[in-house]
Amino acid sequence: MSTHSEKRGTLYLVPAPLDFGLDVEGMAPVDQWLPVQTLDVASRLKHWVTENAKSTRAFLKRVDAIARLAVPLQEQNIAELPRAAHKKGDHAPQADGELAARALLAAALEGHDVGLVSEAGMPAIADPGSSIVRAAHALGLRVVPLPGPISLMLALAASGLNGQQFAFVGYVPQETAERARRLRELEALALKTGQTQILIETPYRNAALLRALLQTLHPHTRLAVCGALTLDQQVSRSALVSEWRQFKGLQDSLPMQAPCVFLLGR
Repeated sequence: MSTHSEKRGTLYLVPAPLDFGLDVEGMAPVDQWLPVQTLDVASRLKHWVTENAKSTRAFLKRVDAIARLAVPLQEQNIAELPRAAHKKGDHAPQADGELAARALLAAALEGHDVGLVSEAGMPAIADPGSSIVRAAHALGLRVVPLPGPISLMLALAASGLNGQQFAFVGYVPQETAERARRLRELEALALKTGQTQILIETPYRNAALLRALLQTLHPHTRLAVCGALTLDQQVSRSALVSEWRQFKGLQDSLPMQAPCVFLLGR
């Protein structure tokens, strides 16, 4: 492992607002979600590693409205993560992935600070970016996570479920039988150990996942759904599955078209 050099830059993990991709009329200023410290760092960075360059430019435009960018938007150096990181994630160590990650940090080795950003929330948490963080550590770079919204933790806090033991399990299978099998497996683990299980789904499949959860889980299992977190239309609902089934209003009140986090446990 390389040793830290004062001439090397820092890798900053920059959280983005959770409203990406939503049709939010009169989108609120970015400082509604991001503290001054995060905006100050983001405004002075000139080098970025990102999940999507287009969304990063839109994010920086919003930052510029609050804290003027050090260089104009068109002069920002924005490099995208490899396409494979989007589809398969980049959390599993792979030789070619590590080489690609190191190459994306070339600016930091030359003394420039670099920002890692995803489309929404904290990079490398339920989003790609962990390969960049691993590479930064291997290269002896300083790694600094900045404060901002993380939907999984916001949902866990709002769920009333076990916040001492929990696991993020990502997506479940789309195929009906496989999905039911996986949900039963997660439920059994949650009920046996007390460990809260946290799931996500793409917004257009939220309703299907909720139906599957209500059809598959035991009546005494607690299910929480938190949607549109940090936005004006955000809703968090937590109840036993038997109560979800009995009161249709619990389902109807959810912003299912928005990003949602699903949690189950006891």
